Amino acid sequence: MYNLAVGQSLELLSPNLQGLVSVEEAILQRRSERDFRPDPLTLEEVSQLLWSAQGITSSQGLRAAPSAGACYPLELYLVCQAGLFRYLPEQHAIAKVSGDDLRSALAQAALGQSFIAEAPASLVVSAVYGRTTGRYGERGARYAQIDVGHLGQNVHLQAVALGLGSVPVGAFADEEVERVLGLPSGERALYIIPVGHVR
Repeated sequence: MYNLAVGQSLELLSPNLQGLVSVEEAILQRRSERDFRPDPLTLEEVSQLLWSAQGITSSQGLRAAPSAGACYPLELYLVCQAGLFRYLPEQHAIAKVSGDDLRSALAQAALGQSFIAEAPASLVVSAVYGRTTGRYGERGARYAQIDVGHLGQNVHLQAVALGLGSVPVGAFADEEVERVLGLPSGERALYIIPVGHVR
């Protein structure tokens, strides 16, 4: 994963469909964690987290998290020491967008929350509102925001099941996060989820 050139993609590992932690246990144990060890996430951990967020779970192309009208307005990025990667749900793969370690810049864009820079990885979720507003009008923006809540809960519970910690972050300067990640016009940052092994 870390040796990809910008523009290259890597197929991720197949998701594990049977875990050792029940949904009930994951709900019970889930807490917002902000004190992470520096060791990077494994490819297996990254694969499972991204699949839990937006992975394809049916032959009809439906995903792990529900979406109004199956419009799927959300985009998912991995920010880690090795660079910036975009998740490609249809291929269960990641594409390298940048080789720069953007964690410190992301933390600054998130009002200086230093644990974002210290976490080995953060998932950043953005939305292309047009995918839902084109079908549902103005109400589509709300549906996209509901979608991101479904995605976030999946990730937080999956992190627990993997023995990882995570924390939801909504306090950030939207345009700064979009600039740091180089998001295309019309794609809006909604959510940051730092993830890692807890100290």
